[in-house]
Amino acid sequence: MEIRDKITTFESRPKRLVILMCLMLGSVALHASEWSRVDHPSEGSPRSVGETNSGCIAGAQVLPLEGKGYVVMHIERNRYWGHADLVNAIQILGQKVAQRNLGTLQIGDLGQPRGGPLPFGHRSHQSGLDVDIWFNLKPKLLTGADEMRGNIPAPSMLNDSKTGLDQGKWTDNHATLLELAANLPGVDRIFVNPHIKKELCESVTGNRDWLHVIRPWYNHDDHFHMRLSCPADSPSCRGQEPIPAGEGCDASLDWWFHQPTVTTPKPHPAPTPQLPTECRDILAEP
Repeated sequence: MEIRDKITTFESRPKRLVILMCLMLGSVALHASEWSRVDHPSEGSPRSVGETNSGCIAGAQVLPLEGKGYVVMHIERNRYWGHADLVNAIQILGQKVAQRNLGTLQIGDLGQPRGGPLPFGHRSHQSGLDVDIWFNLKPKLLTGADEMRGNIPAPSMLNDSKTGLDQGKWTDNHATLLELAANLPGVDRIFVNPHIKKELCESVTGNRDWLHVIRPWYNHDDHFHMRLSCPADSPSCRGQEPIPAGEGCDASLDWWFHQPTVTTPKPHPAPTPQLPTECRDILAEP
């Protein structure tokens, strides 16, 4: 949501509150722009620092823009950097997808060359351990006009009413893709739209252990978000709380479909977490 949209949302509130919000949002954008202006990683071995929504990465590695079974999208963003474990995981997933003839992965954002807060699009993806992967497995032929791949849409898997999946788009290949991703070494969790989680809970047979890491979250109907655990070489990395035991096909999933409609907006944006001190040193490196 842009600043002007937030102002409209709160136009009935005192002007002082609106001004305060604008200053806060402007400060966040300014802070994030420091990191987005850096176009290359720091030197040294890969090392994730802090949390995925409040962190950075030293020695980030670049994901090649094309590889076996995948292509990187939105090249103009320069967000195809991450920890070596993440780059390796994406390449392995691409190879598995190619071997199964599932299609071609379209890789969305990883992170910036030194991680850190992004000026738009994500609150996470800061420590080099996150990647968005589109559900569209049949990307159109990329032409010279699409060389930056920034004008190619990612189709939603939901039906027009947003009450379930579009069975004309969702296929067994998508379930297989998520199973392959969930079983990659080091994967901590994968975020998908709640309707996608529900479909998996109702349709997957045989070994269902991998459903444990598939987590319902807002949006995520046109892509899934894969997050790795903190690597062994990153003592300053801070991971999330462990996922509760079980498949997640229980009351915790039902909650997503029985929430009361919330019409009153929150009066304040979520606070921006403080970056670890170590990140300022990483940002300042040549």
